[in-house]
Amino acid sequence: MESTTYPSTREQAAIDAAEKLMLATMERYDSSHDSFHVERVRRTALSLAHSIPERKPDLLVVELAALLHDVLDKKYVSPVEAADPYAYFLPFFQSLATIHGLDLISDGRARLIIRIVENVSWTTERKLQENGKIEEWHRDCVELHCVQDADRLDAIGAFGIMRCAAYSAAVNRPLHAPPGRDDTAIQHFYDKLLHIQERLKTEPGKAMGSRRHQFMLSFLQSVQDEYNAKPILSESLGKSCQDGTLSNPDT
Repeated sequence: MESTTYPSTREQAAIDAAEKLMLATMERYDSSHDSFHVERVRRTALSLAHSIPERKPDLLVVELAALLHDVLDKKYVSPVEAADPYAYFLPFFQSLATIHGLDLISDGRARLIIRIVENVSWTTERKLQENGKIEEWHRDCVELHCVQDADRLDAIGAFGIMRCAAYSAAVNRPLHAPPGRDDTAIQHFYDKLLHIQERLKTEPGKAMGSRRHQFMLSFLQSVQDEYNAKPILSESLGKSCQDGTLSNPDT
């Protein structure tokens, strides 16, 4: 008899298979949406799920949805591939049943995982809201909320800043430009990233988001100061050194 501790032997086999599928598919994606991003989302989603045991999230659903959430990212795959995610992933779920004896199709969790994958996106949620198509499921599904929050948390804070720069480089988008241009990496912060904190769903996710949001605000202030060549007074520089807030990154 398998242990009730998560993950069981069969659950671990499913996780390993999902990870293998994700790695094979996403190796061609740029570093803003690579396997390391997925690993961070998985780790954060599980952390959030463990932090809200009273809502009883299904940990396997959370972990598999996190692992698969960007495999069919529309920025990287064709419309044909992205058209029917359930059909795309069905052979994967069938293999879990035949090879590992874990039938997520019959118990309905395969459908739930793919529904989460289809609804993680910020853009998808925005369109649903604009068209009045947010359902009770979107408001109540704790597994969706864990994966959504984890994905959005990786878009803000320190990693969010690096990912924004990485994607900008991949698509040849300017990092910053004189006022009047709205096609820059910095503009993306004002268009989207600074609004993410408002749309986090879980309480622990909101707490993480608050800290990362403040980090972005500090970063954007530094960008503005540097762009304007704002001088640093010698007395302020000396005070920073005394306070230990200024250090040489090469030492």
